[in-house]
Amino acid sequence: MQICIVCREPTDKYKCRKCLERYCSLSCYKKHINSTECRACETPSCEPLTGDQNEDNEPTIYTPFSTEDTVAPEKLQQLAHSEGLKNLLYNPHLRNFLKAIDVAPNAWKAMQAAMQEPLFIEFADECLKIVEPSSEDEKFISAT
Repeated sequence: MQICIVCREPTDKYKCRKCLERYCSLSCYKKHINSTECRACETPSCEPLTGDQNEDNEPTIYTPFSTEDTVAPEKLQQLAHSEGLKNLLYNPHLRNFLKAIDVAPNAWKAMQAAMQEPLFIEFADECLKIVEPSSEDEKFISAT
C-alpha cells in the first residue's frame, strides 16, 4: 500500500500522470497538481485546474498523443453499451483484477500476469470485439 502525497493516507487508487506520485481523491489531486510538490508540472497538460473544468472527470485519463495502437474515443464509448462486457463485469474477481492492474507499479508485468487468467482473457477478447472487430463482428455491431 502506498501513501497519498497530499493527505498521507494509505492508497493505491491513483497516480499523477506527470510525476507518478500517489493520491487518493480528486481533492488531493487538485491540491497536488496546484502545489510545487509535483516534480513534472512544467508542461501545458499539467496546468492548475480551473473552476470551469468538469470535476467529475478522472484526472488520470488523458490523450497525450496518438500511436498506431491508440483506440478512437468513439470506439471506447461503444464499450459502455456492450452487454457482454457488462455481464463479465458483474464478476467480482474480474473487477479485482482490473483494480490491481490499475494500481500496479509495473503495469506491463501486471498485464502479463493477468493474461494468464482465462477470465481476464475473456474480458480482453470481449473488448477487442468492439474496438478492433473482425469483419464478421463489424457486421454484427453495425446491425445492433
